[in-house]
Amino acid sequence: MSQLVWNGLFVGSFYALVALGYSMVYGVIKLLNFAHGDLYMLGAFSGFAMLGALGGLVRSQSLLALLLVLVATMLVTGLAGMALERVAYRPLRGAPRLSLLITAVGASFALEYGTRAAAGADPRVYQVRLGGTTLHVLGARVTVQQLVLVAVAVALMVALHRLVTGSRQGRAMRAIALDPVAARLMGVDVDAVIARTFFLGSALAGAAGVMAGGYYGKIDFLMGFIIGLKAFTAAVIGGIGNIPGTMLGGLLLGLLESFGTDLLGGEWRDVFAFGCLILFLTVRPTGLLGERVTERV
Repeated sequence: MSQLVWNGLFVGSFYALVALGYSMVYGVIKLLNFAHGDLYMLGAFSGFAMLGALGGLVRSQSLLALLLVLVATMLVTGLAGMALERVAYRPLRGAPRLSLLITAVGASFALEYGTRAAAGADPRVYQVRLGGTTLHVLGARVTVQQLVLVAVAVALMVALHRLVTGSRQGRAMRAIALDPVAARLMGVDVDAVIARTFFLGSALAGAAGVMAGGYYGKIDFLMGFIIGLKAFTAAVIGGIGNIPGTMLGGLLLGLLESFGTDLLGGEWRDVFAFGCLILFLTVRPTGLLGERVTERV
């Protein structure tokens, strides 16, 4: 039982990091960024390329190399998210909502098949695997590397929460979420704040991509599709637009998958998780923390 809980919390930390970007973008500009999962994939491939460039450091200090690459990848994917917002979404900000959704789907395909053209269609094996010293904590087998990555994920989530709730940038995000026109009239640079929101969300997705590459050991150009759906699922479970709720939703989704795999087998993991989502939303459609999203007209 404790091993299932640990596995669920570990994987759920990936989902929470990706879901935070989804929830932030939706909370600020009410956009379902279907390309967000592909930024996670881009982070995994960027980390793969950087680990290959490090060479000897990976073999001698694998965890240190992974952490260095994680930081660099966050910068790369953050900038990629800003470029995506500037090129694909900003020109259509005043367009009908359906136009933005179609553009997001197109951006997703562009990232997927652009990565395929650059890196090839064959899966790649990550140079770092999360093995190493095993500890026994409350009956669960835990590696030191896993503990470090969970600590990094928690630190990133806490830092984001403090940024959103206690900084000038966070106040600007919340103001735009409530009324972008009024925020602009009050002197808020709406375009810059939205770009920084994309940077933060995309950077977290890239970090999760590197962590997933080190955990699962294999990456491919389509890996962002299912994680995008799960990130959106986690955001809905927690209450989309609510940062603590999104974190909680990601961890809960990881636990559902862990117990579902144990009960039904790995091939039923996604069916079990999404089935639980449907049942959950029939009982509490606003999410765990009850964040209501108002429609701007």
